[in-house]
Amino acid sequence: MLLLFVVNIFSQDTIVNPDIYYSTPVSYEIGGVEIEGIKYLDEDVLIQLSGLNIGTEIIVPGDAITKGVKKLYNQGLFSDIKISVTKIVGDKVFLKIFLQERPRLSHINYIGAKKSEETKLREKVKMSAGVQVTDNLIINTEHIVEKYYKDKGFYNIDINIVQRDAPDKENSVILDVNIKRKAKIKIQNIYINGNKEVADNTLKRAMKQTKEKTFKNFFKSAKYIEENFEEDKIFLVEKYNEKGYRDAVILSDSVKQISEDRVEVYINVEEGGKYYFNNINWKGNTIYTAYQLEKTLKIRRGDVYNKTLLDERLRNDETSVHSLYLDNGYLFCDIMPIETIAGKDSINVEVRIVENDQAKINRVSIVGNTKTHEHVARRELYTNPGDLFSKSDIIRSARELAQLGHFDPETIAPDVQPSIEDGTVDIIYSLEEKANDQIEISGGWGAGMIIGSVGLTFTNFSVRNLFNKEAWRPLPSGDGQTLSLKAQTNGKYYSSFSLSFTEPWLGGKKRNSFTSSIYYSHQTGYNSNYGIGYDSGMYDDENKKMDIFGASVGLGRRVKWPDDWFTVYSEISYQRYNLKNWPYYVIENGISNNLSFRTVISRNSTDNPIYTRRGSDFSFTFSFTPPYSAFDNTDYSEVDNDVKYKWIEYHKWEFKGRIYTPLSANSKLVLYTGVHYGFLGYYDKDRKSPFEGYELGGDGMSGYSLYGKEYVGMRVYENNSLTAYGIINGREQSDANVYSKLTMEVRYPLSLAQSATIYALAFLEAGNSWRSFDQFKPFDLYRSAGVGMRVFLPMFGLLGIDYGYGFDKVPGRPGVNGGQIHF
Repeated sequence: MLLLFVVNIFSQDTIVNPDIYYSTPVSYEIGGVEIEGIKYLDEDVLIQLSGLNIGTEIIVPGDAITKGVKKLYNQGLFSDIKISVTKIVGDKVFLKIFLQERPRLSHINYIGAKKSEETKLREKVKMSAGVQVTDNLIINTEHIVEKYYKDKGFYNIDINIVQRDAPDKENSVILDVNIKRKAKIKIQNIYINGNKEVADNTLKRAMKQTKEKTFKNFFKSAKYIEENFEEDKIFLVEKYNEKGYRDAVILSDSVKQISEDRVEVYINVEEGGKYYFNNINWKGNTIYTAYQLEKTLKIRRGDVYNKTLLDERLRNDETSVHSLYLDNGYLFCDIMPIETIAGKDSINVEVRIVENDQAKINRVSIVGNTKTHEHVARRELYTNPGDLFSKSDIIRSARELAQLGHFDPETIAPDVQPSIEDGTVDIIYSLEEKANDQIEISGGWGAGMIIGSVGLTFTNFSVRNLFNKEAWRPLPSGDGQTLSLKAQTNGKYYSSFSLSFTEPWLGGKKRNSFTSSIYYSHQTGYNSNYGIGYDSGMYDDENKKMDIFGASVGLGRRVKWPDDWFTVYSEISYQRYNLKNWPYYVIENGISNNLSFRTVISRNSTDNPIYTRRGSDFSFTFSFTPPYSAFDNTDYSEVDNDVKYKWIEYHKWEFKGRIYTPLSANSKLVLYTGVHYGFLGYYDKDRKSPFEGYELGGDGMSGYSLYGKEYVGMRVYENNSLTAYGIINGREQSDANVYSKLTMEVRYPLSLAQSATIYALAFLEAGNSWRSFDQFKPFDLYRSAGVGMRVFLPMFGLLGIDYGYGFDKVPGRPGVNGGQIHF
């Protein structure tokens, strides 16, 4: 730094003393300040920073100018600073401040980094061209780069940042970040000393990110990262606390490098004594009794002391004491446990509760819904302005929004904004739209022929905007309705068309759904492959046909008993079968009619329709036709088939249950267990329905379905291989009227991104079918096991592949078990 005084001697109307003497300082008023040398900074701000403002009195020579230099230098923005006196007029002094700005960044190079690493480093450093290069900036850059590599396990790393002039830009520099990586440091062994009551393996498992390089940790990282180790030491002590060792401490720890890429970790602990809960008393509670709070807490006198469990049951669990208050509007409730030692090994806990007033909801906002109309999302909410605050209602609202399928369930994040001053709370539901319309273009092999399918499903359709040209982008959408169109054909032999529509909120005020569908299929004479074993000459005959027309209408509503997870759906449907010269069915010529009624009682509390982590889904379905045979007093054993089956009759009972249980703390690892049962009954044994029933085995996809059969997947066994068969009309046909299926899966997500949800699974499955209920043996099941993967793409829906092994041979059907792949 150079402090330079220059006095201009001039003569106008005022005579100026040309001399400034250090021995005789003189007081002056600053008459003007001039800034030179800057390009990017504001002059007025710099003058303010220096403290040399116009009108300020200073002594020349004096420390005011020296302090001004220091103040500017401390900003770290300048490499050179000079302040000079340009003139003195009477009692006023005029100053000039010359500033040399520090150089600007031209660009930065990461030398020694891989391309992918360079991309990550640029994201973390966030340094753009033109920024001023300061000592602090260089130090921060070095720290960021060092931390990035240490987090990847490169504990021994050399970083050297070199600054050089940019040849093409004035006062600009290039930063070369030279990175020299050495081998990743991994943990060879972890030695824990001083533990007598808690085993080494238990304590090592408590450390989440500090792991030994062993075979059992093959899928876990064994990198030594100092920051992670510090966190894991806390987890280790918490594990002791969970087991009652309240006084456990880590006395010392050390890390010893035993080779270029290996370290050993040493931890010395002192366990202390084991404690138990003694008396738990409540203070300040007026809303709930001590008995109610004790019942919610679920900790009893004599239980092993567990600080983590106490905190969870008081504050963190969904069914904690705090949640009990939160569900009743007490958002500002404060719960504080006070622990005191009682005797050698007991802890008394006094839980002090400050209840405060109940909070009411002020505003409820929905943001991020760019496609779905706001009323579609808002009608699913259980939180409304004026209601008491309820944590459960917020969780339920998020669940209902996820179940819509229009928003990414992984990003639904209710933001609770309390206002203590007026006792209210604002709730903001942040949503992220996702594409969930689906297009199906597929080809399959079924009944000895290739079947092609084209389908479109619009899950966020808007009927009311059909005639609004501006709403066609490309289709009218946003009202949450579902429109589905599908066509199947193999050309000459078979074709089918279907159309369905669902309005989830009929009338717009209550959760009453309306569903309607219509479909038609047409089939001519069988092809030669299908006829093998029966009458292979009967094919390619267009005079043989089966036409099926069907339509259905259904209404659903949510009920509040036994709880409001229940829904009841009722449907009436009609199918008309028109057959002409059809020798492979119970009726060769004529018409069969199927008028049926169906009721479904279901309870669905799952949290996510794509990757479900918790909850359950149960349904009981009862379908029936009118019992025509009970009214006409006809002996149908003596009646021709075209009369017997003019109006089909049956009753059908089905139960399906699915339970999802999280197996890990982050709820990613999930256990799915499922049970399926089905039974088809009749009113008159001589009028058993030829159209209904079950076909069990394989992937559950038939190619196409003609007779109302329900196709039930049973992995690893070939399609239809577990279906019970019987002699009908003189030949063997599928005749499964009872089925049972049990499933257990362990699932783990590989990606929960909106663009693709991918999860892996391992499964155990067992199932079988029988001709009648008196043959039903619930434990006589065919077993299989395997692994698989599911990929959910918004446009195409769920895709999957399974590979497994069927353990049991099927009598009369060799080769249908063993190793199988299903797509």
